[in-house]
Amino acid sequence: MTLSVLVPSSLVREAEDQREATRKLGYVARAATVFRADRLVVFPDREGETRWGGGFVETVLRYAATPPHLRKEVWDRRDELAYVGVLPPLRIASTTGSDSAESGSLTQGIVTEVGPEGRVRVTCGLQHPISLLVPSDMEVEEGERVTIRISSREPVRARIVDAPQPGYDVSRMDLAEALGRPDAGIRVATSRFGRPLSADGLADLTRRVAEGATVAFGAPGRGLPDILGIETEAVAAASGEVEPDGSDPGFDLWLNTIPAQGSEVVRTEEAMFASLATLTLPSQTE
Repeated sequence: MTLSVLVPSSLVREAEDQREATRKLGYVARAATVFRADRLVVFPDREGETRWGGGFVETVLRYAATPPHLRKEVWDRRDELAYVGVLPPLRIASTTGSDSAESGSLTQGIVTEVGPEGRVRVTCGLQHPISLLVPSDMEVEEGERVTIRISSREPVRARIVDAPQPGYDVSRMDLAEALGRPDAGIRVATSRFGRPLSADGLADLTRRVAEGATVAFGAPGRGLPDILGIETEAVAAASGEVEPDGSDPGFDLWLNTIPAQGSEVVRTEEAMFASLATLTLPSQTE
Protein backbone atom coordinates (compact mmCIF):
# COMPACT_ATOMS: atom_id res chain seq x y z
CA MET A 1 0.00 0.00 0.00
CA THR A 2 0.95 3.64 -0.38
CA LEU A 3 -0.31 6.25 2.06
CA SER A 4 -0.13 9.83 0.84
CA VAL A 5 -0.99 12.77 3.09
CA LEU A 6 -1.85 16.12 1.47
CA VAL A 7 -1.65 19.47 3.29
CA PRO A 8 -2.09 23.01 1.90
CA SER A 9 0.60 25.66 1.56
CA SER A 10 -1.54 27.81 3.89
CA LEU A 11 -1.03 25.31 6.70
CA VAL A 12 0.63 27.81 9.06
CA ARG A 13 -1.46 30.84 8.09
CA GLU A 14 -2.54 31.58 11.68
CA ALA A 15 0.82 31.10 13.40
CA GLU A 16 1.85 34.17 15.40
CA ASP A 17 5.51 33.98 14.44
CA GLN A 18 8.01 31.80 12.59
CA ARG A 19 8.88 29.85 15.71
CA GLU A 20 5.25 28.83 16.21
CA ALA A 21 4.89 28.06 12.49
CA THR A 22 7.91 25.75 12.68
CA ARG A 23 6.57 24.02 15.80
CA LYS A 24 3.23 23.40 14.08
CA LEU A 25 4.99 21.81 11.10
CA GLY A 26 6.85 19.59 13.55
CA TYR A 27 3.53 18.13 14.70
CA VAL A 28 2.55 17.54 11.08
CA ALA A 29 5.83 15.73 10.48
CA ARG A 30 5.25 13.65 13.62
CA ALA A 31 1.79 12.61 12.44
CA ALA A 32 3.15 11.54 9.04
CA THR A 33 5.85 9.52 10.80
CA VAL A 34 3.64 7.91 13.46
CA PHE A 35 1.18 6.61 10.88
CA ARG A 36 3.85 5.54 8.38
CA ALA A 37 2.93 7.86 5.54
CA ASP A 38 4.93 7.21 2.37
CA ARG A 39 4.42 10.67 0.90
CA LEU A 40 3.70 14.12 2.35
CA VAL A 41 2.52 16.51 -0.36
CA VAL A 42 2.16 20.29 -0.05
CA PHE A 43 -0.47 21.55 -2.49
CA PRO A 44 -0.92 25.26 -3.32
CA ASP A 45 -3.46 27.47 -1.58
CA ARG A 46 -2.01 30.84 -2.46
CA GLU A 47 -5.13 32.79 -1.52
CA GLY A 48 -4.84 31.47 2.02
CA GLU A 49 -1.11 32.03 2.49
CA THR A 50 0.10 34.82 4.74
CA ARG A 51 3.71 35.45 5.81
CA TRP A 52 4.84 31.86 5.24
CA GLY A 53 3.92 30.20 1.99
CA GLY A 54 4.46 26.87 0.31
CA GLY A 55 8.22 27.29 0.06
CA PHE A 56 8.54 27.70 3.82
CA VAL A 57 6.19 24.80 4.57
CA GLU A 58 7.93 22.46 2.13
CA THR A 59 11.44 23.39 3.31
CA VAL A 60 10.73 22.84 7.00
CA LEU A 61 8.94 19.54 6.34
CA ARG A 62 11.84 18.36 4.17
CA TYR A 63 14.31 19.30 6.89
CA ALA A 64 12.26 17.47 9.51
CA ALA A 65 12.22 14.34 7.34
CA THR A 66 16.01 14.41 6.89
CA PRO A 67 17.81 12.07 9.32
CA PRO A 68 19.65 14.13 11.97
CA HIS A 69 23.07 12.74 11.02
CA LEU A 70 22.64 14.02 7.44
CA ARG A 71 21.22 17.48 8.07
CA LYS A 72 24.56 19.30 8.03
CA GLU A 73 25.46 17.66 4.74
CA VAL A 74 22.07 18.28 3.08
CA TRP A 75 21.11 21.72 4.40
CA ASP A 76 22.98 24.99 4.52
CA ARG A 77 21.94 28.00 6.60
CA ARG A 78 18.55 29.24 5.41
CA ASP A 79 16.11 31.79 6.79
CA GLU A 80 13.31 29.21 6.75
CA LEU A 81 15.28 27.02 9.15
CA ALA A 82 15.94 29.64 11.82
CA TYR A 83 13.83 27.84 14.44
CA VAL A 84 14.21 24.17 13.55
CA GLY A 85 15.52 23.57 17.06
CA VAL A 86 11.88 23.40 18.22
CA LEU A 87 11.08 20.49 15.89
CA PRO A 88 10.33 17.29 17.79
CA PRO A 89 12.51 14.28 16.91
CA LEU A 90 10.81 11.88 14.51
CA ARG A 91 12.76 8.78 15.57
CA ILE A 92 11.74 6.88 12.46
CA ALA A 93 11.81 3.22 13.51
CA SER A 94 13.15 1.75 10.29
CA THR A 95 16.10 4.17 10.22
CA THR A 96 17.98 2.37 12.98
CA GLY A 97 16.04 -0.83 13.45
CA SER A 98 17.34 -4.23 12.35
CA ASP A 99 15.80 -6.12 9.50
CA SER A 100 14.88 -9.60 10.69
CA ALA A 101 15.46 -11.09 7.26
CA GLU A 102 19.13 -10.11 7.19
CA SER A 103 21.78 -9.18 9.76
CA GLY A 104 22.65 -5.56 10.32
CA SER A 105 20.73 -2.32 10.68
CA LEU A 106 19.53 0.03 7.96
CA THR A 107 20.35 3.71 7.91
CA GLN A 108 20.53 6.51 5.36
CA GLY A 109 23.66 7.95 3.84
CA ILE A 110 24.49 10.70 1.39
CA VAL A 111 26.95 10.30 -1.46
CA THR A 112 29.66 12.94 -1.11
CA GLU A 113 31.99 11.76 -3.90
CA VAL A 114 31.71 9.43 -6.90
CA GLY A 115 34.99 7.64 -7.56
CA PRO A 116 36.33 5.15 -10.09
CA GLU A 117 35.56 1.44 -10.35
CA GLY A 118 32.01 1.81 -9.08
CA ARG A 119 32.95 3.10 -5.66
CA VAL A 120 31.56 6.13 -3.81
CA ARG A 121 32.27 7.94 -0.56
CA VAL A 122 29.26 8.07 1.74
CA THR A 123 28.49 9.97 4.93
CA CYS A 124 26.13 7.86 7.04
CA GLY A 125 26.57 8.83 10.68
CA LEU A 126 29.82 7.00 11.33
CA GLN A 127 32.87 8.86 12.58
CA HIS A 128 34.23 9.32 9.05
CA PRO A 129 32.88 9.00 5.51
CA ILE A 130 33.32 5.49 4.13
CA SER A 131 34.10 4.12 0.69
CA LEU A 132 31.51 1.66 -0.60
CA LEU A 133 30.92 -0.32 -3.77
CA VAL A 134 27.75 0.55 -5.65
CA PRO A 135 25.65 -2.53 -6.56
CA SER A 136 25.86 -3.34 -10.26
CA ASP A 137 22.13 -2.73 -10.78
CA MET A 138 22.20 0.76 -9.23
CA GLU A 139 23.36 4.18 -10.38
CA VAL A 140 24.04 6.95 -7.88
CA GLU A 141 25.10 10.57 -8.14
CA GLU A 142 26.87 12.98 -5.83
CA GLY A 143 24.40 14.36 -3.29
CA GLU A 144 22.03 11.43 -3.63
CA ARG A 145 20.72 9.63 -0.56
CA VAL A 146 21.21 5.88 -0.36
CA THR A 147 20.25 3.13 2.06
CA ILE A 148 23.14 1.55 3.95
CA ARG A 149 23.18 -1.74 5.81
CA ILE A 150 25.73 -1.65 8.63
CA SER A 151 26.67 -5.08 9.94
CA SER A 152 29.60 -3.92 12.09
CA ARG A 153 30.92 -0.60 13.35
CA GLU A 154 34.30 -1.80 14.67
CA PRO A 155 35.67 -2.66 12.22
CA VAL A 156 33.31 -0.96 9.82
CA ARG A 157 31.41 -3.37 7.58
CA ALA A 158 28.70 -1.79 5.49
CA ARG A 159 27.23 -1.89 2.02
CA ILE A 160 24.75 -0.01 -0.14
CA VAL A 161 21.47 -1.88 -0.59
CA ASP A 162 18.61 -1.36 -3.01
CA ALA A 163 15.95 -0.72 -0.38
CA PRO A 164 13.32 1.99 0.11
CA GLN A 165 14.37 5.06 2.02
CA PRO A 166 12.94 4.96 5.56
CA GLY A 167 10.33 7.55 6.42
CA TYR A 168 8.39 9.60 3.91
CA ASP A 169 9.09 11.79 0.88
CA VAL A 170 8.10 15.46 0.82
CA SER A 171 7.02 17.05 -2.45
CA ARG A 172 4.99 19.95 -3.78
CA MET A 173 2.37 19.42 -6.46
CA ASP A 174 -1.13 20.47 -7.49
CA LEU A 175 -3.99 18.72 -5.77
CA ALA A 176 -5.35 17.22 -9.00
CA GLU A 177 -1.90 15.84 -9.85
CA ALA A 178 -1.54 14.21 -6.44
CA LEU A 179 -5.02 12.67 -6.67
CA GLY A 180 -4.32 11.40 -10.18
CA ARG A 181 -1.25 9.34 -9.28
CA PRO A 182 -1.52 5.64 -10.20
CA ASP A 183 -0.89 4.67 -6.56
CA ALA A 184 -3.36 7.19 -5.09
CA GLY A 185 -5.72 4.48 -3.85
CA ILE A 186 -8.94 5.68 -2.25
CA ARG A 187 -8.93 9.49 -2.25
CA VAL A 188 -10.36 10.99 0.93
CA ALA A 189 -11.11 14.66 1.60
CA THR A 190 -11.48 15.45 5.29
CA SER A 191 -14.08 18.08 6.17
CA ARG A 192 -16.56 18.73 8.96
CA PHE A 193 -19.17 18.93 6.20
CA GLY A 194 -18.40 15.44 4.89
CA ARG A 195 -20.12 12.15 5.65
CA PRO A 196 -19.78 11.40 9.39
CA LEU A 197 -17.49 8.48 10.05
CA SER A 198 -19.23 5.74 12.02
CA ALA A 199 -18.26 2.41 13.52
CA ASP A 200 -20.62 0.61 11.14
CA GLY A 201 -18.75 1.71 8.02
CA LEU A 202 -15.26 1.65 9.49
CA ALA A 203 -14.36 -1.96 8.67
CA ASP A 204 -14.95 -1.60 4.93
CA LEU A 205 -13.22 1.78 4.82
CA THR A 206 -10.07 0.61 6.64
CA ARG A 207 -9.80 -2.39 4.29
CA ARG A 208 -9.82 -0.04 1.33
CA VAL A 209 -7.29 2.30 2.96
CA ALA A 210 -5.01 -0.68 3.62
CA GLU A 211 -4.82 -1.16 -0.16
CA GLY A 212 -3.63 2.42 -0.62
CA ALA A 213 -5.00 5.87 0.21
CA THR A 214 -4.56 9.59 -0.31
CA VAL A 215 -5.90 11.72 2.54
CA ALA A 216 -6.18 15.51 2.20
CA PHE A 217 -6.52 18.11 4.94
CA GLY A 218 -7.40 21.80 4.99
CA ALA A 219 -5.86 24.78 6.78
CA PRO A 220 -6.85 26.62 9.97
CA GLY A 221 -10.00 28.63 9.32
CA ARG A 222 -9.91 27.52 5.69
CA GLY A 223 -11.10 23.99 5.03
CA LEU A 224 -10.93 22.07 1.78
CA PRO A 225 -14.32 23.36 0.53
CA ASP A 226 -13.08 26.96 0.91
CA ILE A 227 -9.74 26.18 -0.72
CA LEU A 228 -11.44 24.49 -3.68
CA GLY A 229 -14.33 26.95 -3.97
CA ILE A 230 -16.93 24.25 -3.32
CA GLU A 231 -20.17 25.09 -1.54
CA THR A 232 -20.38 23.42 1.86
CA GLU A 233 -24.01 22.54 1.16
CA ALA A 234 -22.88 20.50 -1.83
CA VAL A 235 -20.36 18.63 0.30
CA ALA A 236 -22.94 17.96 3.02
CA ALA A 237 -25.46 16.74 0.45
CA ALA A 238 -23.02 14.22 -1.01
CA SER A 239 -23.98 11.08 0.88
CA GLY A 240 -21.54 8.31 0.05
CA GLU A 241 -18.95 8.46 -2.69
CA VAL A 242 -20.40 11.22 -4.86
CA GLU A 243 -18.53 14.20 -6.20
CA PRO A 244 -20.13 17.36 -4.74
CA ASP A 245 -19.86 19.34 -7.98
CA GLY A 246 -17.64 20.01 -10.97
CA SER A 247 -15.06 21.84 -8.84
CA ASP A 248 -14.06 18.63 -7.09
CA PRO A 249 -10.52 17.69 -8.23
CA GLY A 250 -11.12 13.95 -7.99
CA PHE A 251 -11.92 12.82 -4.45
CA ASP A 252 -13.73 9.53 -3.92
CA LEU A 253 -15.11 10.46 -0.53
CA TRP A 254 -15.71 13.53 1.63
CA LEU A 255 -15.41 12.36 5.21
CA ASN A 256 -15.95 13.93 8.63
CA THR A 257 -13.54 11.95 10.79
CA ILE A 258 -14.40 13.85 14.00
CA PRO A 259 -18.22 13.98 13.83
CA ALA A 260 -18.67 14.89 17.51
CA GLN A 261 -15.94 17.52 17.78
CA GLY A 262 -16.15 19.57 20.96
CA SER A 263 -14.22 22.56 19.65
CA GLU A 264 -15.41 24.97 17.01
CA VAL A 265 -12.11 24.55 15.18
CA VAL A 266 -9.94 21.45 14.87
CA ARG A 267 -6.37 22.29 13.98
CA THR A 268 -4.82 20.58 10.98
CA GLU A 269 -2.28 18.65 13.01
CA GLU A 270 -5.05 17.52 15.39
CA ALA A 271 -7.18 16.40 12.46
CA MET A 272 -4.23 14.45 11.07
CA PHE A 273 -3.73 12.47 14.27
CA ALA A 274 -7.46 11.82 14.74
CA SER A 275 -8.11 10.90 11.11
CA LEU A 276 -5.06 8.75 10.42
CA ALA A 277 -5.42 6.89 13.72
CA THR A 278 -8.87 5.75 12.62
CA LEU A 279 -8.29 5.20 8.91
CA THR A 280 -5.15 3.09 9.40
CA LEU A 281 -6.65 0.66 11.92
CA PRO A 282 -5.85 -2.91 10.83
CA SER A 283 -8.74 -5.18 9.97
CA GLN A 284 -9.42 -8.25 12.11
CA THR A 285 -8.24 -10.52 9.29
CA GLU A 286 -4.72 -9.00 9.18
